[in-house]
Amino acid sequence: MELGVNLGYFGMGVDQDNVAVAQEADRLGYAVAWAAEAYGSDVPTVLSWIGALTERIDLGAAVMQIPARTPAMTAMTAATLDTLSKGRFRLGLGVSGPQVSEGWHGVPFAAPLGRTREYVDIVRMALRRESVAYAGRHFTLPLPDGAGKALKLTVHPPRPDLPIYLAAVGPKNLELAGEVADGWHAIFFSPEHSGDLVQSVVAGRRRAGKGTEDDPLAGFDLAPSVPVVIGDDVQAAADAIRPYAALYIGGMGSREQNFYNQLAVRMGFEEAAAEVQDLFLAKRHRDAAAAVPFEFIDATTLIGPRDRIRDRMARYAEVGTGTLSIAPFAGGLDDRLQVVRTMAELMGETGL
Repeated sequence: MELGVNLGYFGMGVDQDNVAVAQEADRLGYAVAWAAEAYGSDVPTVLSWIGALTERIDLGAAVMQIPARTPAMTAMTAATLDTLSKGRFRLGLGVSGPQVSEGWHGVPFAAPLGRTREYVDIVRMALRRESVAYAGRHFTLPLPDGAGKALKLTVHPPRPDLPIYLAAVGPKNLELAGEVADGWHAIFFSPEHSGDLVQSVVAGRRRAGKGTEDDPLAGFDLAPSVPVVIGDDVQAAADAIRPYAALYIGGMGSREQNFYNQLAVRMGFEEAAAEVQDLFLAKRHRDAAAAVPFEFIDATTLIGPRDRIRDRMARYAEVGTGTLSIAPFAGGLDDRLQVVRTMAELMGETGL
């Protein structure tokens, strides 16, 4: 198991702090620094900046939104970033949700699985420098009866097979990740509740003839993003994460289409998930945060004293985690850097 660090969104007033966190992770031998996008900062610009200011750490998109770019544009961006960083780029993709897809990008959210499958097909085709001709249900290249022609990427990327990750929550999307991707960028991942989720990935791997009979996850990176708060008071550590959890469970999507709320329900927190959503949508955000069960936070994060966290890290390794991507939920820059350093120390102590 390797360590990654999730830098989250940029443009929130702590950009130089995020750079410093990435540089410290680079110095300590972390495998990858991830950046995110919603409807503010974009991932490629951020990773270009991070890549220019680091030396070894991989640059991970977590994730680039599928509705924001054509598959050809994503392939161009991936090839450029991988070339400039000398083979350090990891391409994470996700369909986002209907509110962002339709409200921000003006792209219908219908048939997300089919669109994702075709999107990945075209990206891989372009990165292999094939002439891109594709006749799918959602994408057709070139357009018929027009002046367009099948084109080939002019850039020669260092890796035509650079790793592609999918952000997936539901069972069918997890199967798709196992089938067409090289990794799964997971959120609210709990080792104790991971059995069915991982088995969905395995089903997709087996359907595609990937992995081995003994290890169907061979060659596949399970890469959860895990909030971390280190401190003697476990309840206080959980409180620091409550607003984040409430935002996703309660407000990241509509009442009818909130994939994170549905995940909490599948984990056994149906009543609490409904309460958090009711409170959040009523704009009672503090009450929503207080309603997030401690058990949910404890299951999906690393919180508490360093020994408690060290023991918990082993559980992530036991269920097949390849890249444990930590998100330091601490106060200022010094606190976040200390989390990055402590996690590196704990990784060394555990020998994972």
